[in-house]
Amino acid sequence: MRMGESKHKKIAFLTLGCKLNYAETSTYERGFLEAGLEVVPWSQKADVYLVNTCSVTATSDAKSRNLIRKVHRVNPEAAVVVTGCSAQLRRSEIEAIPGVSLVFGCNEKSAVVPGMLKHLGITQLSPGAAGDVFAAWSSGERTRSFLKVQDGCDNFCAYCTVPYARGSSRNVPISECVENARSAAALGVREIVLTGVNTGDFGRSTGESFLSLLKALDAVDGIERYRISSIEPNLLTEEIVDWIASGTKFQPHFHIPLQTGTDEQLAAMGRKYTTGFFASRIDHVRKALEAPGRPLVFFGIDVMVGLPGETPEQFARTLEFLRDRVRPAFIHVFPYSRRPGTPAASMPGQVPEAVKKERVAALEELCSQLHADFVEANRGIRERVLWESTDRDGFMEGYTGNYIRIRRPWEPSLSGKITEVTI
Repeated sequence: MRMGESKHKKIAFLTLGCKLNYAETSTYERGFLEAGLEVVPWSQKADVYLVNTCSVTATSDAKSRNLIRKVHRVNPEAAVVVTGCSAQLRRSEIEAIPGVSLVFGCNEKSAVVPGMLKHLGITQLSPGAAGDVFAAWSSGERTRSFLKVQDGCDNFCAYCTVPYARGSSRNVPISECVENARSAAALGVREIVLTGVNTGDFGRSTGESFLSLLKALDAVDGIERYRISSIEPNLLTEEIVDWIASGTKFQPHFHIPLQTGTDEQLAAMGRKYTTGFFASRIDHVRKALEAPGRPLVFFGIDVMVGLPGETPEQFARTLEFLRDRVRPAFIHVFPYSRRPGTPAASMPGQVPEAVKKERVAALEELCSQLHADFVEANRGIRERVLWESTDRDGFMEGYTGNYIRIRRPWEPSLSGKITEVTI
């Protein structure tokens, strides 16, 4: 089949999991559009369904398999292509699902577009990208793009399957990251969120540094704001924080994983910091970026409840640490999921699911209170809002630099623009 004959072929995309997956799916989509395929919603009958899976928990794996079965029922004649972490870790299970035509693990991402086109009999004009890491960025939103700069992880925390799924830590070269940021800017994107599995570990495969990446991206014309999606506390160095505070496009918004608020559990899980270090790093960021009349720093904190051996007393200390010492603006709470093959799966003291639910509820209640307190503490402060391009029943929304969501009456001329507001 020639390129011209591919125009009637329809493809739909479904993505589960992290922003990294969404950036990768968006990159696949651009590749298939370039080849002449038509993108349609997954609920329509497509010729190809591409499912980008997640395997961070047992529930994620189950959702991935159910989604594959669901699209097969929508059109049993279609080719179903599966990629992502579940495809890497559960390949034989995925391949056995009716309708699945091709499976691409995490180390085969660059082969997804050329491999699928070959399967369809479509002659590709240019070969697929090659290399140790699949570079990706999202282009589905007009105002914001997720830019993948790093993949993989070498930490092997006791509860985590990500290093097995995503492989060792490696990165996209700075030059390619800058090129992708410029491509996003050319589409009208004004804000970029840096994504990776272990984003702050940038430089493992190229010998470059994360700070050098930030400085190079800061100079890209057209991009007005940057955020760092997630960074380990020990990798958010004082040098990086002080540079951000010197007057850059990087916003006062950090997402930092804590996982648990006791030193004994941090050590048992293989985390590379203590609660004292974590709190001191938060303090340094606040000292560097906050001042009277200026926006407060938004901290989003990952916390996992019900890790093996977590006692009621330890959970109470985690609550206290978050409530009285760190006081983040948001807590991303999730229950520990027992993953076969990880050290934590065989540890004694597995916490019952009912207890995990109670602890999740307690942290979610704390999160609601802390977020309300954060918004209230910012009242009266002038901040800049990037307005999104979606009409939400006569209103439009956008985020301040410190990630407070603002709503105002719909005004098309403001879409994709940044204006000042008083919170």
